[in-house]
Amino acid sequence: MNTRLLNCGLAAAVLLLVSSSAVAASPDAPAADGRQVGLVWVLPFVGILLSIAIMPLAVPAFWHHHFGKVSAAWASLVIVPFALIYGIPTATYEVVHLMLLDYIPFIVLLLALFTVTGGIHIRGNLHGSPSMNTALLSIGTVLAGWMGTTGASMLLIRPVIRANDDRRHKIHVFIFFIFLVSNIGGALTPLGDPPLFLGFLKGVDFFWTTSHLFAEMLVCVIVLLLLFYLLDSYWYRKEGHLKIDPTPETPVRIEGGINIILMAAVVGVVLVSGTWKPGVHFTIFHVTLELQNVLRDLALIVICALSLGFTARKVRVDNSFSWGPMIEVAKLFAGIFITIAPAIAILKAGSEGALAPLVALVTGPDGQANDIWFFWLTGILSSFLDNAPTYLVFFNLAGGDAATLMGPLAGTLAAISCGAVFMGANTYIGNAPNFMVKAVVEESGIRMPSFFGYMAWSCAILVPLFILLTILFFCCRF
Repeated sequence: MNTRLLNCGLAAAVLLLVSSSAVAASPDAPAADGRQVGLVWVLPFVGILLSIAIMPLAVPAFWHHHFGKVSAAWASLVIVPFALIYGIPTATYEVVHLMLLDYIPFIVLLLALFTVTGGIHIRGNLHGSPSMNTALLSIGTVLAGWMGTTGASMLLIRPVIRANDDRRHKIHVFIFFIFLVSNIGGALTPLGDPPLFLGFLKGVDFFWTTSHLFAEMLVCVIVLLLLFYLLDSYWYRKEGHLKIDPTPETPVRIEGGINIILMAAVVGVVLVSGTWKPGVHFTIFHVTLELQNVLRDLALIVICALSLGFTARKVRVDNSFSWGPMIEVAKLFAGIFITIAPAIAILKAGSEGALAPLVALVTGPDGQANDIWFFWLTGILSSFLDNAPTYLVFFNLAGGDAATLMGPLAGTLAAISCGAVFMGANTYIGNAPNFMVKAVVEESGIRMPSFFGYMAWSCAILVPLFILLTILFFCCRF
């Protein structure tokens, strides 16, 4: 392990000791009054999300070199005016609170999952028959819940490509891979998809998602796997196996096994942080920190260091591992979490805030939450924006209290969670792994559908499925 890596780890550890996982604000915190914050403050948040959605497609070269500057520019449009109008203490508190509450734990978990899964390499080749492809998608769907949709996608996409390199009709394999492994499988635990981990940081129990989203996820998985098997069988029979397999079937073996143990350690660390409550806490700039959350993030950084130190370099080279995706996520989400601060302040004001019409839309005349609207609005925005901040917005719109949302409003939280996780599959930009899978497949010489071509698949397959979910699970809750 080189000196630079060790220094970075020590610096991160020092940062986390003073700034990890805030859980509450002190009574005298200079928080912004959401009733006085106008909708104009939401524009930077909308701007950065639209930039993420449009610029990689419209100006890819510019975006590749300057995405960090774009993120910083949108963040500065919140920080500087906010400090001038509401005062430096209020602006500082709002930024620090979101950074400590959401950003640092969010990035540290992603870093741990990214580093550990990047050290696991599946060598060998399988034959992409309909039964084998269905099995691979099923395995990936289960793994996504425990190693994250990004980790599971990057672990399995290359073996799936190799298994199908003798198939003429195989685009559907990668489309269903995105549906299941890169999105729907992430509903199993808070480790599966960033929105659910943000909910965990807000106080949602670790296994709440497993129990309350399992039925919805199972319906999606059964329908999609059955449809995939029928479609893949049709094309497989039509091809007649006339093409010579360039990578014949060879035994499969897993390299970097130490990372499987470290992945179990990640799960254990997160579980402990959600169940062990020593009652030790301290305050940094009006924000209360709890000991178990500080130790969780420090432990995840140690796991990253162990993975880097004990994994053979060849394993990461064979996985085409690089820090580029992680750096991009870190820079972009720093801007996202800063620009979302005014929107959250407005939502906390409820019917007295500038987003009162939105509050009225998702609640019935009797004041009860309309789970159908929560599901579809969260989902539609997650389709075109990033599903993590979208989840955070609607979580706060539903009251933001984890105990209430897990109890009397459990149906509403399930609707928000399903909308954010499932409908991220509707477009390439709905969830980060979608575009990553597309890029890896195209690097192998396979042409994927265009942005709107992919949407034709998702609208034809997923939208009817989501209507079925609405009828089965959310209509009765309203």
